[in-house]
Amino acid sequence: MGHPGGGWRGGRTVLLWLAAACLLVLTDGRRSRQPRCPVGCTCTKDNALCENVRTVPHAFPSDVVSLSFVKSGFNEIAGASFVHTPNLQLLLFTANSFDLIDEDAFVGLPHLEYLSLAYNNLETLPKDVFRGMEALTKLDLRGNNLICDCKLKWLVEWMHHTNATLDQIYCSGPPVHQGKKINDLLPHSFDCITTEFASYQLLRFESISVETFTFGNEQYVVFAQPFAGTCNFLEWDHVEMTFRTYDTIESTSTVVCKPMVIDNQLFVIVAQLFGGSHIYKRDSSANKFIKIQDIDILRIRKPNDIETFVIDGESFFVIADSSKAGSTTVYKWNGIGFYSHQPLHPWYRDTDVEYVEISNKPHLILSSSSQRPVVYQWNRVQKKFDRRTDIPDMEDVFSIKHFRVKGELFICLTRYIGDSRVMRWDGAMFKEVQTFPSRGSMVFQPVSVGKWQYAILGSDFSLTQVYQWDAKRGQFVPSQELSIQAPRGFSVVSVDNRVFLLASSFKGKTQIYEHLMIDLSD
Repeated sequence: MGHPGGGWRGGRTVLLWLAAACLLVLTDGRRSRQPRCPVGCTCTKDNALCENVRTVPHAFPSDVVSLSFVKSGFNEIAGASFVHTPNLQLLLFTANSFDLIDEDAFVGLPHLEYLSLAYNNLETLPKDVFRGMEALTKLDLRGNNLICDCKLKWLVEWMHHTNATLDQIYCSGPPVHQGKKINDLLPHSFDCITTEFASYQLLRFESISVETFTFGNEQYVVFAQPFAGTCNFLEWDHVEMTFRTYDTIESTSTVVCKPMVIDNQLFVIVAQLFGGSHIYKRDSSANKFIKIQDIDILRIRKPNDIETFVIDGESFFVIADSSKAGSTTVYKWNGIGFYSHQPLHPWYRDTDVEYVEISNKPHLILSSSSQRPVVYQWNRVQKKFDRRTDIPDMEDVFSIKHFRVKGELFICLTRYIGDSRVMRWDGAMFKEVQTFPSRGSMVFQPVSVGKWQYAILGSDFSLTQVYQWDAKRGQFVPSQELSIQAPRGFSVVSVDNRVFLLASSFKGKTQIYEHLMIDLSD
């Protein structure tokens, strides 16, 4: 009979043998799951070289810390291409041709120290493609065709803040930067802010003129509505963020509602085609407009435009009369009311009047359907306007509006038939700068918003053209088109740090646009 413990010892031996076998199998399994060197790549102890591969492999041996791609068969580096190789310290791409590198292409590489994207036909790089790469000490971008436009402004900013070193790299374009070293550019070397007028609010009424004004620290807008026979005042709703009705003045065939603030009092000159023109005053206690004065109907028979101005502390307004029997007339405030101060030339059917200071002297420029624009200069001794000259070779000008660029005086001349023009004052006379085809135009109005200068050319037969002043060319360049039916006037108002363009429409809905600034480097 065998020993009593012999069976137990034999069984234990079998169990140990089975356990060892299982451990061996598990160990072999783990080894078999260790990533192998991908097809198309050559791997050594800690390096991998991939040539002519069609995609970025997702698995490499865990010891690989240096990875190179040469003459790859793919033209795009997709997002998260290297999240499976977080230990990489060196990543090189050589002699490839990439059309696109995703902004998240290199996420998940916190240990990467060296990145070479040299000679890969790159024209741009996505913004913040190197974010999160805090360990990066060397970036090689040589031999590419980088376009140093607004899309690459971020790289210049990044280069001025990163600890990584870069070799000298050059711009392939645009012309303003072509051949320059990107390393020498500064963020302010890029002009990346563009603008546009975006539709904001539609007002369901026709209007023939628009004015903006400040009264009691608030901004207001007033539209003249000829068909409804009203001056329609709007105010800004700071809660709803829209323009809403503030008040109205009932009138007849209204063409101009001109606000005028004198000694904290608000007056409104209401010009009508029929029934005479009138002056209203805002009664703050009654919270309404009250008519205080009629305008001489024998002088002002067919008003077409009103201009307000101040000379030596005294307040004036002038009404351009377009009838055969009327007379364009200057009126003056005497502390109680307005009285006729000076009739200008009669019988000329004036369509527009513009007040402008030329060489620090007050002037009026009258546009007429029967003669060339006439320039009047203020006589400080007689306190009247004297006829000075006219603007040659500019017959049939409907209106003139002025603007200034860096102290230089320019005027926009509107013509319904023929070309509208921009002219510059050269110290002695106005000289042509630029012409604009303008068939059917009754408004060519300069508009300033901050540092931007625009000229808006409306037409009864085509889209409204917005032009922006190009300081380098010294001319306007096309900027935008707006769809406005029969536009007659434009004005700008600034409220709550926002700027709006108000556009009157004689045959359609009056429109409000917001002036937006767009950063092309984003």
